[in-house]
Amino acid sequence: MSLRDEKLNEALREAAAAFMAREAGRQSLITVTRAQVEGGGKTGVIYLSVLPESEEEKAVAFANRHRSEFARFFEKTVRGARVPHVEFMVDLGDKNRRRIDELSK
Repeated sequence: MSLRDEKLNEALREAAAAFMAREAGRQSLITVTRAQVEGGGKTGVIYLSVLPESEEEKAVAFANRHRSEFARFFEKTVRGARVPHVEFMVDLGDKNRRRIDELSK
């Protein structure tokens, strides 16, 4: 992965975290765990962790419904970067890590 992609990943993660903190409701805690750009920065995936887990589907649906608003927010907050087409999804790696922690207690 190039340095440019790494910087774009971090910028995308930070912008998504700020956007979710500002726009998401208080029914669940939505945390942006990581972001990954692909295709030279044309597309990206933003991974979310949601508590309680019963609200995961609603949170991901909310985030994906507001992609165009996020794109405008990203454009305003991250100067000089082209806005990738993003998709939000649950971070299964983080979910599995939490489950392992729970079982090891």
